Amino acid sequence: MYRPATAQRLAGRLSGPVLGPGDEGYAAEVAGYNRILRHRPAMVLGAQDATQVREAVAFAAETDLPTAVQATGHGPSRVTEGTGLLINTRRMTGVTIDPVARVARTEAGARWQQVVDAAAVHGLAPLSGSSPLVGVVGYTLGGGLALLSRAYGLAADHVTAVDIVTPDGRPRTATARRHPDLFWALRGGKGNFGVVTALEFGLVPVTRLYGGGLFFPGDSAAEVLHAWRSWTEYVPQETASSLALLRMPDREPIAPFLRGGLVVHVRVAHLGPGDEGERLVRPLRTVAPALADTLGEMPYTRFADIHQDPAFPIPYGQRSAMLRELGPDAVDDLLRLAGPGSGCTDVMVELRHMGGALGRPVAEPGAADHRDALYCLTTLGLPGGRPEHVVDGMAHRATGRNHLNFVAGPGTARLADRGYAPADYARLGEIKARYDPENLFRFNHTISPRVRAVRTPRVKSPRPHDDADSAHLTKSGRDDSR
Repeated sequence: MYRPATAQRLAGRLSGPVLGPGDEGYAAEVAGYNRILRHRPAMVLGAQDATQVREAVAFAAETDLPTAVQATGHGPSRVTEGTGLLINTRRMTGVTIDPVARVARTEAGARWQQVVDAAAVHGLAPLSGSSPLVGVVGYTLGGGLALLSRAYGLAADHVTAVDIVTPDGRPRTATARRHPDLFWALRGGKGNFGVVTALEFGLVPVTRLYGGGLFFPGDSAAEVLHAWRSWTEYVPQETASSLALLRMPDREPIAPFLRGGLVVHVRVAHLGPGDEGERLVRPLRTVAPALADTLGEMPYTRFADIHQDPAFPIPYGQRSAMLRELGPDAVDDLLRLAGPGSGCTDVMVELRHMGGALGRPVAEPGAADHRDALYCLTTLGLPGGRPEHVVDGMAHRATGRNHLNFVAGPGTARLADRGYAPADYARLGEIKARYDPENLFRFNHTISPRVRAVRTPRVKSPRPHDDADSAHLTKSGRDDSR
């Protein structure tokens, strides 16, 4: 099979598969969970370990090859089209738990269910999201709005160390004391600064919770949404919840009662005993007759049962907005946009209750910072839909910012600046200019370098160990740690 000369050169340096568009296995190697966009790179590497990532990034730097990274592919925003290198990290699935320090270390391709299962053995849990299939690294680099975030904050707030190969091909470990600007940028700045090969983060002492959902018919949407809004005003921070307006397609394996019409799904995750949870949700149960009730005590290992996110790949566009408030008038606005008779075709319009620990300062904040928002609005639409319609219609209720983990699909790479406060976005651009002045990593929610750095000689091969003695690079590329 013919391969471009550059692919042949890279393949000669690595044992992992290096595939071109005509090679067997190429389509499977580049495919992600969200099929709304598909990478079509000139070559794709199936990386097996951090050494191969270092080799690949150094090669890309030497050859000026724009580079993309993918583990699970849940949130594509811009893809390679006949050019560039895709580094697929899904084979890097190592997970280790230190039960004494309450710390997990995960490799680049690990998914949340793996970490949850490994931590549960020691009576601990990570700040995972709603889906067991989402990759740990991509989720955390976007901030990580977790099921337990009202009690414990963002997942990114608990990161203690990040192993990364920066665009010059060098491995670094970023912490609060080593490369602190890079450490800040990585915890919210997405994949703009290199390839993260491993994360270390704190775990919390959670083994069980009271959780699940209530499903109501669509004609009860107004009553349920208003009741849920009022309910969120007084629940403790140990209670996380969301409400979704669902319009699911009529297809297997979706449950029959969810297909072909509007259904309201209230999701609850309460860190407390079952009897306490039952008392808390009693007001919601009395709003309207439920189509289904899955609430009850469960081990945290069954966290996926709460939201019941699809386990099969689907194509969808996604948008989000952070809401500063959700009064009765705001609920009425949302119902006009997405409720019964609205003409909305989005598969999901969701509100997530924030506040609690999410609204309080932390000792080591990252670039992801939405502490002024009380709710997160997310819309998800199939191809041909308009997931931005509801978000735009609620803009007057919003902070002007989005949550980038909930932004995907065509045209969304340019929305990166809306994920941050202006000063934070400017700082991210300066850090990008320091570490990736040529914008080698640009197939993402793109943060452009704010200062054009002088090109420096390319390294010919990556260093075999972490660049322990260097701190931040200056604009000239030299070590300024002294």
